[in-house]
Amino acid sequence: MYFPVAGIEVSPWVPPVVAFCVSLCTSMGGVSGAFLLLPFQMSVLGYVSPSVSATNQVFNIVAIPSGVYRYLKERRMVWPLTYATAVGTLPGVLIGAVIRVKWLPDPRNFKMFVALVLAYIGLRLIRDTFFPKARPAAAAQPTSSPQPSASSGCLAADMAVTDTCYSMRRVEFTFQGQRHGFSTGGVLFMSFVVGIIGGVYGIGGGSFIAPFFVAFFHLPVYTVAGAALMGTFLTSVCGVLFYQAMQAVGFAQSAAPDWSLGVLFGMGGFAGMYVGARCQKYVPAKYIKGLLSGCILFLAVRYVAEFFR
Repeated sequence: MYFPVAGIEVSPWVPPVVAFCVSLCTSMGGVSGAFLLLPFQMSVLGYVSPSVSATNQVFNIVAIPSGVYRYLKERRMVWPLTYATAVGTLPGVLIGAVIRVKWLPDPRNFKMFVALVLAYIGLRLIRDTFFPKARPAAAAQPTSSPQPSASSGCLAADMAVTDTCYSMRRVEFTFQGQRHGFSTGGVLFMSFVVGIIGGVYGIGGGSFIAPFFVAFFHLPVYTVAGAALMGTFLTSVCGVLFYQAMQAVGFAQSAAPDWSLGVLFGMGGFAGMYVGARCQKYVPAKYIKGLLSGCILFLAVRYVAEFFR
């Protein structure tokens, strides 16, 4: 099957199968999998024009709703965290889209940028997985009836987020018998920064923000996944519209997405995210982080090698 916008030819079953496998694993950590699909499109399929970023965001739009539905159904969506993520990320994504089109159109330079971003995420995940810092006592206060720890990866009787309190300065909620909280301003600022990176990379910022929530704000991975995916979905919608508009008004060429290819990837991602979100509570977080860190560090090294060839 030929995709004229992408300028590539590939069997129609390949994008859904690849997207399903990727999303099945990454959705457990609140990541859509777009950050792995982008290298696949560039290196394997040969899709290297600027529109690949917008196509990646089409994948997010189609794939993410199934994962969000599962987290909503299981009451593991922290809505104040979702809102703060979306509000902070959105302007950053739009700025990143302009940077991608105007200053990073060359595939060689773009691959170096991708390598640096992937290397940082991979090293961060390794550090969080194998060298975790001691958690501040104030960050998680036990409630009167403690339940099995979610960090063990075991299914507890109740995985729902409860007793959510929020203000302009701070948000707090209870999960698995522990009280968690974060600074609203801190999440907004961090979301804006990663939104710029995510806009350039064409992934909405979810793969960056989810590890930050766990590492810097000490939030359980079982509660940040839904918020990160929802924030990625909202910013991806705006990102696609922005890319489409830039090409329509002549601000940039080859910026609009390849809709047919993006939808094919999204169909596989839709199924993968649903299964991944459903299975997440059975899988220890360290296994998810270990798998992701290995994949993205491999890609980072490969792109650095290609840059210096």
